[in-house]
Amino acid sequence: MLNRQPAAAELPANILSEPVIIPRDSHPISRKQIPEHALKVLYRLHNSGYDAYLVGGCVRDMLLDIEPKDFDVATNASPEQVRGLFRNCRLVGRRFRLAHVVFGREVIEVATFRGHHEVSADEQTDKVSRQDKEGMLTRDNVYGSIEEDAQRRDFTINALYYNIADFSIYDFANGMQDIEAGVIRMIGDAETRYREDPVRMLRAVRFATKLNMRLDKSVSGPVKELASLLQNIPAARLFEESLKLFAAGKGVANFEMLSEYNLFQQLFPQLKSYLKAPDEAPYQMIRQTFADTDLRIRNDQRITPAYLFAALLWWPLQARMEQLKLEGGLSDMDAMNLAAADVLGKQVQSIAVPKRFTIPAREIWQMQQRMERAKGKRVQTLLTHPRFRAAYDFLLLRAKTATPSERPHLEKQADYWTRQQRGVEIPSAADQARSDEAPAKRRGRRGGRRRRKPQQSE
Repeated sequence: MLNRQPAAAELPANILSEPVIIPRDSHPISRKQIPEHALKVLYRLHNSGYDAYLVGGCVRDMLLDIEPKDFDVATNASPEQVRGLFRNCRLVGRRFRLAHVVFGREVIEVATFRGHHEVSADEQTDKVSRQDKEGMLTRDNVYGSIEEDAQRRDFTINALYYNIADFSIYDFANGMQDIEAGVIRMIGDAETRYREDPVRMLRAVRFATKLNMRLDKSVSGPVKELASLLQNIPAARLFEESLKLFAAGKGVANFEMLSEYNLFQQLFPQLKSYLKAPDEAPYQMIRQTFADTDLRIRNDQRITPAYLFAALLWWPLQARMEQLKLEGGLSDMDAMNLAAADVLGKQVQSIAVPKRFTIPAREIWQMQQRMERAKGKRVQTLLTHPRFRAAYDFLLLRAKTATPSERPHLEKQADYWTRQQRGVEIPSAADQARSDEAPAKRRGRRGGRRRRKPQQSE
């Protein structure tokens, strides 16, 4: 294990040569706020002779009286040593190896203190860092001391460590002062840190809106110029980041701030042209989508990414449909199906939306045409469709944000389906959400039991 520490002259400007140690009686964090399983991990590490700290967002949030979603642990034990202490531990990660201690559905993430990138030729090859030509870290298995680990963290407010040994907080970058001042500062040079991991630009925005803080000029300054680096991030990782941004109750604020810094355009390239006209229907629909999602979260209602992506990509879908109908004379439904494949195919190159969400999104789109044409018995069939509630909400959204020429027709249609629901049992939002989370059933012969043809008598 590495225990190197750079000379004081090499320290980033906002890293302290010695941490400020805040004793238990000078901060508000109590063990009563820490889940039982996190305490179990901390104490077993400590009782086994290792350092054990809560670190990062959980410490920051508890100081701000916000309930943390995750409790992450930092230690000087290697991942293999952590696994030796916990039978319920698995090692994950290629870029930086982590130990996950699993308690049923709860996972406590344990990270070994990270060290600096510079390594000598005689050090083990599995503890080296690698960067691509843009400066992004592609491998980072370099271990070090707690001081080095603090310098490797992204923002000062995340370089706070709660020590289970004496319940004190170690502040390595004046993070407590920045929390009190409501400002987000980067540890080290912002441009260099963004190039190491462009997702830090998204994190800066998310923390600013979540914590009601402002970005320091040194943090916000390079973002527009470097926004395109997000194109180098794996699409699967950006799907997880998009949920943190848009499905956690701060969708509108994140949308507006990301758009300002040219980051939203990297996540949704097909929406670039629509962001230039805030007064027009497409922009209004995008913003209203986030507003409705935020409201549902505040009201403790279920949401599904399927609806979110269906709403955001509606206008690119319409544009592609019109193009296909002009080129090939296709019917509305055929044009929609082809356009849906094209639009979703382009989107998953940026954000890898799983099929368990793209399939329901397509059904929500298809239901818009079916709801417009339904008559007689088909009305009752649609009312009991598993996707009806989402499709109905989507119709209301379209009516609310439509152009003046389309609004009367959509409002009339929405009113019709509102009246049709009286006395009919509609699948609940919870049922719909469970349906979205379940794996899509395979269609056709593949994966199913083959039917035998009935034998014919001779």
